[in-house]
Amino acid sequence: RHDLCQRHTKDTLLTIATMDKVLSRISTAAGALTIGAFTVNSCIYNVDGGERAVMFDTLRGGILPDVRNEGTHFMIPVVQKPIIIDVRTKPREIPSVTGTKDLQMVNIKLRVLWRPVIEKLPQLYRELGTDFDERVLPSIGNEVLKSVVAQYNAEELLSKRAEVSNRIKTELIKRGAHFHLTLDDVAITHLTFGREFMRAIESKQVAFQEAERQQYVVQRAEQERIASVTRAEGEAEAATIITKAMEKTGNAIIEVRRIDAAKEIAQKLAKGRNIIYLPGGSS
Repeated sequence: RHDLCQRHTKDTLLTIATMDKVLSRISTAAGALTIGAFTVNSCIYNVDGGERAVMFDTLRGGILPDVRNEGTHFMIPVVQKPIIIDVRTKPREIPSVTGTKDLQMVNIKLRVLWRPVIEKLPQLYRELGTDFDERVLPSIGNEVLKSVVAQYNAEELLSKRAEVSNRIKTELIKRGAHFHLTLDDVAITHLTFGREFMRAIESKQVAFQEAERQQYVVQRAEQERIASVTRAEGEAEAATIITKAMEKTGNAIIEVRRIDAAKEIAQKLAKGRNIIYLPGGSS
């Protein structure tokens, strides 16, 4: 029995030692895989759709000149750091309060669709950082609005809105290109004036409507005058014709008119219900 117990104990110890070695190897392998995975993960980075990346390299003097496109790329940990930049077209509203040529204050808003120039991303990031739209668009937008609006008076801003919008768009695209920004569309979305100007516009509209009404009254009176003159001329001409006819025929024309009048009276009386005709000469 003693020998059997010793053998069993030795087998158990050998089994435990074997398992301990196996577990130790598995732990070592898992650690190596973890370290390897961490190392590989720290050496790659992804650039998603609609994005680009610029690389900051501490050994080569900062931002590298090339731009990384969409996909997976390699980098040197600690030494290199990728900066991801969104290059999709985005909207931006630029408000401004400025003065017109005739010193009227106008509240105007622009809607701008913009995106960065991809080839200039390294320079753009080096000069302005990642919030370049916040630094550039409000500044150049107000500058262009003030310079263009000051060339028009208040009424022209309303009547020539398309022309003003096109000029603002042209000037803003030029200024945006200086900062490596592409402006796909620029449009005026809001345009209002001060209360004094709006009251003046309303008064002018009322005066214009009153002037149009007076013009209509004058035209109507003129038409009535022309009609009266025409009737008078017709009656005078008719009187002249009658006079000439009487000179030729004597009283015959008067008798004809009298007969026509009698016929007309007889026709009207014939339609009455309470009219009774009596034979001529009866008492």
